[in-house]
Amino acid sequence: MLIETEILIAWGAVSKKYKKNEIIFLEEDVPRFYYQVLTGRVKMFNNCDTKEFIQGIFVDGESFGEPPLFNNEMYAATAIALANTVVIRISRERFRKLLVEYPKLQTKFLELFATRLYEKSLAAKELVNNSPEVRIKSFLDNYKKKAGKNNGKLLIDLTRQEIANFTGLCVETVIRTLSKMKSQNKVSIIDKKLYY
Repeated sequence: MLIETEILIAWGAVSKKYKKNEIIFLEEDVPRFYYQVLTGRVKMFNNCDTKEFIQGIFVDGESFGEPPLFNNEMYAATAIALANTVVIRISRERFRKLLVEYPKLQTKFLELFATRLYEKSLAAKELVNNSPEVRIKSFLDNYKKKAGKNNGKLLIDLTRQEIANFTGLCVETVIRTLSKMKSQNKVSIIDKKLYY
């Protein structure tokens, strides 16, 4: 958990429930809150023509949509609940005052932003790579690293479409590439579930 729930509540944060597929904020909205997932899953994404590009999926204890709270820009992506979700949110003004009172949290946010910027740099590098297998492998490596699983197989709890949306590939290419990777023993597919 990035910020302890008790601290957020003490500073005036409230929890809010979102139903599956309910929008939390839209791209180009004015940022008014700091959001942290209590339970559920949130997806941040952009729609480009008819294609969706996933910026991130956030789960229990993770925060999302923070950069515009610091640089006075609009949201660069839309956030939607992927399941029935509860988030805790605090106003932008109170959030910024909270960070002044807790300098260690400022350091946590610097580390979080640095990690996300590093991951975006790696993702951008992979997006220009023409090899679907390299893109998918890089994405799966990062997913596994984020899950804290260094050895053994990990269930990749994403649909083939979500993997396509993360990697900038079409779903058919993802399915075909994962089948090839399965035949090379690079991934396992058991009961249509992907393990890496």
